[in-house]
Amino acid sequence: MKLTGKTMVVILLATSLFSCKHPRTTQDRLGKASREDKNGWIYIHLAGSPSDIGFQHGYLVSKEIDTLIKVMQYYLPSNGSNFKWDFYRAAAKRILWPKLEQEYKDEVKGIAEGLQARGFKYDSLDVTALNANIELSQYYVPTLMNKKKPGAGDNMAPGNCSAFIATGSFTKDHKIVIAHNNWTDYIEGERWNVIADIKPLKGNQILMDCSPGFIHSGDDFVVSKSGILITETTITQFKGFDTTKTAEFMRARKAAQYANSIDDVIKIMTTANNGGYANDWLIGDTKTNEVARLELGLKDWRVWRSKDTAFIGSNFPSDPKLTREETTFKVDDPTSSANARKLRLGKLVYVDYRGKIDVNNGMTIEGDTYDALDGKQAYNRCVIDGHVEEDPLGSKEWNEPPFFPMGAVQGKVTTTDLANKMELWAHMGHPGGKDFLAAPFFKAHPEYLKTQGKYLRDMKAYPWTLFEAN
Repeated sequence: MKLTGKTMVVILLATSLFSCKHPRTTQDRLGKASREDKNGWIYIHLAGSPSDIGFQHGYLVSKEIDTLIKVMQYYLPSNGSNFKWDFYRAAAKRILWPKLEQEYKDEVKGIAEGLQARGFKYDSLDVTALNANIELSQYYVPTLMNKKKPGAGDNMAPGNCSAFIATGSFTKDHKIVIAHNNWTDYIEGERWNVIADIKPLKGNQILMDCSPGFIHSGDDFVVSKSGILITETTITQFKGFDTTKTAEFMRARKAAQYANSIDDVIKIMTTANNGGYANDWLIGDTKTNEVARLELGLKDWRVWRSKDTAFIGSNFPSDPKLTREETTFKVDDPTSSANARKLRLGKLVYVDYRGKIDVNNGMTIEGDTYDALDGKQAYNRCVIDGHVEEDPLGSKEWNEPPFFPMGAVQGKVTTTDLANKMELWAHMGHPGGKDFLAAPFFKAHPEYLKTQGKYLRDMKAYPWTLFEAN
């Protein structure tokens, strides 16, 4: 066949266009993503496709994710099960990864690709296991151990966090105030220091705190562009896990991103619920200033909601049926951390600050160190701003020995008016303002050097800082 000059031009142009389709560069995938370190926090702005959002996260926070995975590899085997990181990767592959929706698989893969672009050799299973570390180690593992040998696995599910949500006559402006402090082991909690501003192609923009590498908040403090506010406190001594259902971390992220109402949050969280990370979810809708409490176990769940109320959370269950069937929690034990903090939170929210609750009082409440059990200021398991590392009794409900290094590691507060501007206040370190210093702690308690000495470090208390979505 004889080619004309015109035909040759068309062929050459097509060949040229085809040859110019190069793979996207790192800068292409980063787009306008950014990172800013401020007062102990790492603020990251992420935007784009699920894959690009993940890549930006993994790339911008690569060193912190690497360290956190190493902490988990070092620390998880000491939780009583002796299972190593390969076990958690295998569990993630077998029972969690197949049930993740494609959007979140892409984001997890993107985080791994961002890490790889920085020279770290992690894959999507490492990132999945990191996101699911709580539901795997504290829910799946005890269930698995008990199946093999009844009583071998305890159900000391993490009972960490102090929170409230209030509206109507309970607040100064009759709109929502929501506040939360995260309790966890200091070895990981000191690193729970990311404020993620995520603008996805689909769903709502969200502003949340999280651990490095998490696609969800994890301790769950979320402001959504839809006007939905979400936080939670864990149900202490919960038992149960369903390996056939969907990971809690994916449902929590999906609710943050796609819920446009309280009903949406409830539907997403209760659909295909695996029982992992069983919580009392505190939910608000700034469009109506209605608030709700979703107590979500595995088999049992219940909802309370109102436009004129306050809900508090300090890791106690409220529904008698759920408490009886799915926990071993002792509602009549006043010495437990959960019940002591319930007493104090009730006094502050329902009596002392009723009708006056605002953002400043929210900060004060989350930093409170008054022991309602003994009637004095203290640093121990019983105060809202927890300090188990200074408690000679430890915390038996979580199987924590005397002076165990855990407690409140950070705090967050927002309101209807702030949330409508996509803003929240956050405090890294003890909200009450006291530093935790590793060297004097180890000098006083050398028994923790073997299991925590490699990675436990200082946790300084920074000032409250205002963050807003880009």
